[in-house]
Amino acid sequence: MKKGFINIKRWFEFIEATNPWISAAVVELNAIAQQKKAVASAGASYDIGLSHVEGGVVTRFPPEPSGYLHIGHAKAALLNDYFAHQKSNGTLICRFDDTNPTKESQEFQDSILTDLALMDIHPDRISYSSDYFEQMHHLCLRLIDNGKAYADDTDRETMQAERREGIASKCREASVSDNLTHFSEMEEGSKEGLRWCIRAKISVDDLNKALRDPVIYRCNLEPHHRTGTAWKIYPTYDFCAPVLDSLEGVTHTLRTNEYRDRNPQYAWVQEALRLRKVEIWDFSRLNFIRTVLSKRKLTRLVERGVVWGWDDPRMPTVRGIRRRGMTTEALREFMVKQGPSQNILNQDWTQFWAINKKVIDGVAPRHTAIAKQHAVEATVRGAGASPPREEEKPKHSKNPAVGTKRVVYSDRILIEQVDAQSFAPGEEITLMNWGNAFVGAIIPSDNDHSVVKRLELNLHLEGDFKKTKKKITWLSTAQQLVALELADFDHLISKDKLEKDDKLEDCLTPETEKRVDAWGDCNVASLKEGDIVQFERKGYFRIDRPFEEGVAAAVGFEIPTGRAK
Repeated sequence: MKKGFINIKRWFEFIEATNPWISAAVVELNAIAQQKKAVASAGASYDIGLSHVEGGVVTRFPPEPSGYLHIGHAKAALLNDYFAHQKSNGTLICRFDDTNPTKESQEFQDSILTDLALMDIHPDRISYSSDYFEQMHHLCLRLIDNGKAYADDTDRETMQAERREGIASKCREASVSDNLTHFSEMEEGSKEGLRWCIRAKISVDDLNKALRDPVIYRCNLEPHHRTGTAWKIYPTYDFCAPVLDSLEGVTHTLRTNEYRDRNPQYAWVQEALRLRKVEIWDFSRLNFIRTVLSKRKLTRLVERGVVWGWDDPRMPTVRGIRRRGMTTEALREFMVKQGPSQNILNQDWTQFWAINKKVIDGVAPRHTAIAKQHAVEATVRGAGASPPREEEKPKHSKNPAVGTKRVVYSDRILIEQVDAQSFAPGEEITLMNWGNAFVGAIIPSDNDHSVVKRLELNLHLEGDFKKTKKKITWLSTAQQLVALELADFDHLISKDKLEKDDKLEDCLTPETEKRVDAWGDCNVASLKEGDIVQFERKGYFRIDRPFEEGVAAAVGFEIPTGRAK
């Protein structure tokens, strides 16, 4: 029996030696199991503790400056910030992965820093992959010299097919001298050099296709927004990440599990170059129903005029959702509640906005808005109706700290057409923030009897508001009524999930914007851009444009609350 066990042991050692991917796979599976165990014990929270933190924690957020941050990037940024700043007195690096001059610009770079600040994320260090071009160039030369990388001029389609089928490139066994010659041509950006790329010499037919000799350097003659025309060759992200994470002292690489197949590739680069190893922690990518997060597709929406720009409130960008009314506190809470789940799910926006409502409900000042269309002028009779008078009332009945507002009372008020149409003569209603009244005469429009033109109300302040079914908003005409435009938005995408073969243009919601002209109470004139308020019986709104008398109406964007309308 003992001899049999020895033979079995030798057999497994032979299998591992001839199939090196097995060891990496076992390590990977053990790491996943450890993460799942930590998740199960922690629940929906990131507070699970990273391993090997005794020497301090250094995380990094590596955005490519080729677009605006979206909600998916926000999760990665907040997660890295959480472990660096909330769970430890560590360091957060924002490293711009500026290795593709064709797509990148200073505009996007500046916007990303602004977006991070909007989320209350303040990196301790800001760096750029371009700061390390010289070092990465030398490290690539080292790989070539050591026979661990080679130059390849195989066309893209053939290379993809060969990698898919596990076929070695015709250039794979080229000499170090030839590889260095081709690399030199690439450095010059010559016509000959443009035909070539550099590939890591890892494996031809590994079961993990990410290990099948990935490209690590390629040519690009476009001027770089930081280095100009100094370089004609640029490293790929798969080469940059393991190299710079090690060089910059990153202790924990936190990234989405879409990169999981490339984790062994990450480890191979560090091993091949004898760089300090960095621990990887995977988390699930964040997706939402009826939403696209592909930078390419979002760019198409902007370029084709489907939206106003990257900060359009319908866009899933950080700027877009902030402009729609999402608060930093709610954004952070939502991300933490996701926990470090490994499951990729299409999230519903309802939970996202429901958390936000809890944040704003207790602090949003209450105001009144009446839709302009067919607004009805009502004559109010009885005690306290005339002459006009003003009172200071709380902006929030449950939170005195929010302050007070002016409320004007008079015998002429405006109410909404939809409310007036619901009244019956003699019915008792409640005028919010005033008291009860009995409905008197209801005068229809001369042209359309279904439209109410005027009506009369008789105050009944002794009435019990608890017994009335209809509690309506109103505005005295004896005040400066503020022109107001209220906007609401729908999802850009008509399907919960876009399939691979779906054409973006065929899945766009036809109408995604609805605007209503309204009158606001006199206090609305003092609201500033970015203020969040509640227009009673209408909802929560973020002021996108303040009122300018004689120039422009105030504009408010309705903030979703997570409830179906």
